[in-house]
Amino acid sequence: MEKVIEFLDANEAKWIDRLSENVAVASISCQPENRPQTIEQMHIADKMLKGLGCSTEMVDIGSHQMHDGETHPLPPIILGKLGEDPNKKTLLIYGHLDVQPALTSDGWDTDPFVLTEKDGKMYGRGSTDDKGPVLGWVNVIESYQKTNTEIPINIKFCLEGMEESGSVGLEELVRKRDDFFQTNVDWVCISDNYFLGKTKPCVTYGLRGCMYFYLEVICAKQDLHSGVFGGSVHEATVELSHLFASMIDVKGKILIDGVGKEVDELTEEEMETYTDIDFDMAAYQADVGTNLLTEDTKAKLLMRRWREPSLSIHGMQGAFAEPGEKTVIPGKVIGKFSIRLVPSMSFDHVEKCVTDHIDAVHAKLGTQNQVKCYLAKGPGKPWKAQTNTSNFQAAIKAVEDVWGVKPDLTREGCSIPITLVFEEVTGRSVLLLPMGSSDDGAHSQNEKLNKINYTNGMKVFANYIHRLGKE
Repeated sequence: MEKVIEFLDANEAKWIDRLSENVAVASISCQPENRPQTIEQMHIADKMLKGLGCSTEMVDIGSHQMHDGETHPLPPIILGKLGEDPNKKTLLIYGHLDVQPALTSDGWDTDPFVLTEKDGKMYGRGSTDDKGPVLGWVNVIESYQKTNTEIPINIKFCLEGMEESGSVGLEELVRKRDDFFQTNVDWVCISDNYFLGKTKPCVTYGLRGCMYFYLEVICAKQDLHSGVFGGSVHEATVELSHLFASMIDVKGKILIDGVGKEVDELTEEEMETYTDIDFDMAAYQADVGTNLLTEDTKAKLLMRRWREPSLSIHGMQGAFAEPGEKTVIPGKVIGKFSIRLVPSMSFDHVEKCVTDHIDAVHAKLGTQNQVKCYLAKGPGKPWKAQTNTSNFQAAIKAVEDVWGVKPDLTREGCSIPITLVFEEVTGRSVLLLPMGSSDDGAHSQNEKLNKINYTNGMKVFANYIHRLGKE
């Protein structure tokens, strides 16, 4: 094991170069013009796995229609195997290699597709989400091999290129490929999340789910001149504003009757778990750049993020949003909002609560506008795992081996829908083992990965493999 760690340290420059080469591939899955690069990125990953001696399968999952109206091929999903020793247990590793859009003009300080190091931070789109962690696994396996250290477990890979666009086709593949996902899998590990804070590591056992809604309001057959028609029609944007305001108050409390009915009651045992978690509210507030948080205690704020549903308003389609002045009344607008679900909440119940609420408020407003609220495809399920498994214990000890501190057990407010699917299909323990920090800015401008998180993250992966081999 020591040889592996020494090799990782000695080859730091190589690992950074590898990350730089992959960050340079603008694998933006949601943009038609970048679909070829997303597919190219999957072939690069396939080549890397083959270089480790993995047997790989590039699974063609077809094509789909994108927002430009054209049909484009989906990037293949990689299924890889390294070792099939019947005397060894098997770890399934999941990761994704597509990224969110990024332009220098968005407010980046550097070119988002040129990995740029400054003050121990490596800036670049995908550096922390999720190319850095995926490459970390590749680097660790190479380090085992280069030092002639036996890898004590078999390893399977499931890598995709559509996570940032809803993981199109992944769940269907996982559920139908019993030969790969139900056979010879003992543990599952995902490294696609972050520390709760900036420095103390954690291991994650829960995620919120997500339901994304469209709220359509039509007041006229076409856009109208506000000077000619202003004051004589029930404007769609005005009604949409009232509908939005009816769903949530200024402190983020959901006002839709029944949405929180299925949420599990808070127990004393759960309440105690928030006591010792390392979380600095002042630092969190400063990182966000907000003047006031919705809660004034650590426990209450973490519960708002982890174990309570939330509703967020994301935008309005159809209204004028460009610079300048345009005095138009939109004939049709579409509002966009989502609700983050916690374990025990069900899609059908939440959808009915939302649509019933919208119908009731619309009727009370009495505008006679056409109003329709509907759910986007592919809602993500929430997930919560048991932590008293060999998988979690190996990860906790591996973190202690490297960072010298016992990690916090945390939940996340975000969603990784495939997590629960892996748990359901494999019937095995699934955990999230983060590499990056809370301030990495995934999806935002100036996304980065700290060099120390990259190097120590790889050491955690190496020790995690080592400890799983003892189970």
